[in-house]
Amino acid sequence: MTEYGRGPGSEPWHPDDPLYGDGGWGGQQAQTGPQPAYGDRPQNHLQQPQYGEWGHGQQAGYGGQPQQYGEQNPLQAPHYGQQGHQQYAGHLQDQQQYQQGGWDGTAGGQQPVYPADPYGGQAAAHGAERPGFHGIPDAGPQPQAPDHRRTEPEPRPDWDPGPGPDQDDHPFFSGGGDEADADDPGNEDRGRGDRKGRGRGRNGRNGKNGRNGKSKEKGKKRRNGCACLVVVMVLGGGAVGTTYYGYTIYQNRFGPAPDYAGNGIDEMVTVEIPKGAGGYDIGRALKAAGVVKSVDAFVAAQTRNPKGKQIQAGAYLLRKKMSAASAVAMMLDPKSQSNVLVKPGQRNVQVYADIDKRLELSPGTTRKVAAEQYKNLGLPSWANSHSQIKDPLEGFLRPGTYPAAKGMKPEAVLKEMVKRANENYSKYNLAAKARELNLKDPLELVTVASLVQAEGKTHDDFRKMSEVIYNRLKPTNTETNQLLQFDSTFNYLRGESNIHISEREINSNRDPYNTYTNKGLPPGPIGNPGDDALKAALNPTDDGWIYFVATDGMNKTEFAKTYEEFQKLKDKFNANAGN
Repeated sequence: MTEYGRGPGSEPWHPDDPLYGDGGWGGQQAQTGPQPAYGDRPQNHLQQPQYGEWGHGQQAGYGGQPQQYGEQNPLQAPHYGQQGHQQYAGHLQDQQQYQQGGWDGTAGGQQPVYPADPYGGQAAAHGAERPGFHGIPDAGPQPQAPDHRRTEPEPRPDWDPGPGPDQDDHPFFSGGGDEADADDPGNEDRGRGDRKGRGRGRNGRNGKNGRNGKSKEKGKKRRNGCACLVVVMVLGGGAVGTTYYGYTIYQNRFGPAPDYAGNGIDEMVTVEIPKGAGGYDIGRALKAAGVVKSVDAFVAAQTRNPKGKQIQAGAYLLRKKMSAASAVAMMLDPKSQSNVLVKPGQRNVQVYADIDKRLELSPGTTRKVAAEQYKNLGLPSWANSHSQIKDPLEGFLRPGTYPAAKGMKPEAVLKEMVKRANENYSKYNLAAKARELNLKDPLELVTVASLVQAEGKTHDDFRKMSEVIYNRLKPTNTETNQLLQFDSTFNYLRGESNIHISEREINSNRDPYNTYTNKGLPPGPIGNPGDDALKAALNPTDDGWIYFVATDGMNKTEFAKTYEEFQKLKDKFNANAGN
């Protein structure tokens, strides 16, 4: 028995139906009106579709008693009577209707109408669904004629069990594809049905009516051979790659560094080594220029050479594709170095000539560039504070070694020199020290340092020479009346380095750089001072020195505090000079 109003329940047995109910619904005709149950006894609720003897008239409740469902939906659910063979005996009309039948296919007529179905009088299309009881679509399936019933589909699993033992695992190994079929002449003999069965596995197409066993075996062997070839190629490639990778690691860690052989080719190149560069820095610069093959090879060669650590900053003219050992040896040879060396106390005119020579320029080129472009070379703001300065760059070409090779611009070399000078001067706070020493500006302090560098002979002389300058500049100086009387300033304006100068020649020249005829300092520095001279200018002695004489004319300088002492030193000089 099913839920009320949801379905017809189990089907009744019929004497003529050997299947026990398959035909029990075939010829019944639904009653169009209400049928009283049990001898026309009235019911106590609304008239509803009555089922007597499984679908015809009012059914009695269980036990033969009518049941009342007053609390049910107004559309009363049907009552089920007692089931049994005796219920069929009193219903001749039902038997006749069953024999006449509308569903047995022997007579035409309307389709059966379900009891009290509001749509019972309407014929339904063959196989169409009818609304359930109460007109609700979800009321459940309706009874159908046996010949209209559908076979229930076989249940399908939720997962794909995969191919069986006789099925193909993959098209690559099973020979699937239209290309293989197109090449098989047997395809033309196979009909549509054979092609439809191709999806059911190998038995469906390789059976008696499909491809013969020889073609199947031949295709399988061909595909298995291709698969083996692919596997061999993959494994072989992996082995080769692993071997190469291992060899590379071994070479990088334990093998010698890549290196050229010999002294290189004829092509020359200039390599600039910056200040403070180490072995790896030098090696990278050489490799980038094409001189050596690897950085490690150069570092190893520099380490093996006893003088390898003596390679200095500067410019080197080297060959391309040299062995690392040859490159180290060539860089240690002064002939390969393409540098300009600025010595302490050296004048700018000498520096300009060296730059022209290294850059292979005509004489005077660099000096002209300096005069025209000095404002663009990075001079400090306090430079050139005197209008009568002969060379604006004098004192600002810091002593040191600078790369200068053919192809470089002279302004580039000069700019690097000025840059280093500014960096060095900025360490000493020259403005504050100048005020402390009663000087006008930092330029005068650099000028004092250039005089100390030019007149002093040794490091021990520098501080005494510095005191001599400051004592002669004092307004209280009655010994020289604020005249420095330095031969170096006169030689500077003449462009000479002569220690034998006549008094008549000196006294007749009124050039601002002549300290014999002009009080105070010259307009600017007369050379490029080194660090020792600069430090001496910043820290003079305080012993009262005011006179000095190079008694041997070369390296020995002696100092005096009075004029009488100075005369003795002068006589000593004349005696040594043969005057």
